[in-house]
Amino acid sequence: MNNWITIRGRKHSFQLERRTIMMIILLFLVNVAAVIVCVGLGSKTITPVTVIRAFLGNADSSDSMIIFSLRMPRVLIAVMVGSALAVSGALLQGIVRNPLTSPDIIGISGGASLGTVIFILYFSHASIRFMPLSAILGAFAAAFLIYLFAYRRGITPLRLVLIGIGMATALTAVTYMLILTASFTPTAVAVKAFTFMTGSIYGVSWERDVATLLPWIIVLLPIALIYARHLNVQELGDEVAASVGSSVQVKRTILLIISVALAGAAVAIGGAINFIGLMAPHIARKLVGPSYGGVIPVSALIGSLVLLLSDLVARVAFIPLDIPAGVFTAAIGAPFFIYLLYRHRNGA
Repeated sequence: MNNWITIRGRKHSFQLERRTIMMIILLFLVNVAAVIVCVGLGSKTITPVTVIRAFLGNADSSDSMIIFSLRMPRVLIAVMVGSALAVSGALLQGIVRNPLTSPDIIGISGGASLGTVIFILYFSHASIRFMPLSAILGAFAAAFLIYLFAYRRGITPLRLVLIGIGMATALTAVTYMLILTASFTPTAVAVKAFTFMTGSIYGVSWERDVATLLPWIIVLLPIALIYARHLNVQELGDEVAASVGSSVQVKRTILLIISVALAGAAVAIGGAINFIGLMAPHIARKLVGPSYGGVIPVSALIGSLVLLLSDLVARVAFIPLDIPAGVFTAAIGAPFFIYLLYRHRNGA
């Protein structure tokens, strides 16, 4: 029996193993279950049955208000931000061919954070719809500087990571300095900027946050999936990829733009949430193998699940305190990164 299923469009096609499809379905169902649990838990516990009834329009009005007005926007933002960061990390690891790479570790998220904080401090009167653009511009500026400093007769994986870590640290320092020295900034705006830097999705809303991030996710995630097959070819090396007709530099540039834009848009709404872009692709490859046709959707589902559960713990474990979700992703991700760095210590 053929273990591969080919999905064809007018201009693009890719193959998925039946095992990969089953894993995608399983992770999707786990995500749905996690959404139901996350929506139900809080200062007032709502049973999963009541949550499902609310989704069907049959719940009590007070429960429906809590679910749809207070908790559902936060849950959807966690799903979108986690998915975007995970896919951005998977694309970046494929482009650079470096398993230690992720948007936050090499400073791209730091550039997005700086761009967002500049928007919060100096352009708070403007529509929030423009905030992802500010974050994406900051992310692209950071990516350019990292490439510029890391290039020396080519780029080695370890040099890229070390330059990226230094750049991420420098950008974080600049961002905090900007917040602290902006004396004209109202206290509420400064607090918002500090909260953003911890990686929190507290206080999100349908109109302001979900409506701002959703178009970026709807556009960029399918494009990432469509172009994922080009990463499989590039894994064989530039010469081999060019010999089979792939426009290596063009495709690589498109993939880099998608990766940076996903990271920028996610950071603009979710803040500086770290390590999801590093962990999710590694877990995905363990589950479905190295083919990016499977790695991309599985990474998205794992990233969504990680942030959903991290935010759930942050929200309910210390009631009435609401701890930023970024604290918990960092607590999981930092040891994971140290393990990967030790494992690949001879890759310079």
